[in-house]
Amino acid sequence: MLKKTVLDAMKKEGKPMRPGDIAKKTKMDKDEVSKIIDKLKKEGKVSSPKRCFYAPV
Repeated sequence: MLKKTVLDAMKKEGKPMRPGDIAKKTKMDKDEVSKIIDKLKKEGKVSSPKRCFYAPV
């Protein structure tokens, strides 16, 4: 559920985002967002086009 929230926020933004920006948009804790992004990266659903920025694949 939380993974979908994070992915949807990134897709809606339409450009690479930092975890802190995703946290603000989703009203979630930044550390929690970072953990979710790590999981999504391992699943191949998120990429990092530049340092500290993440986007859906």
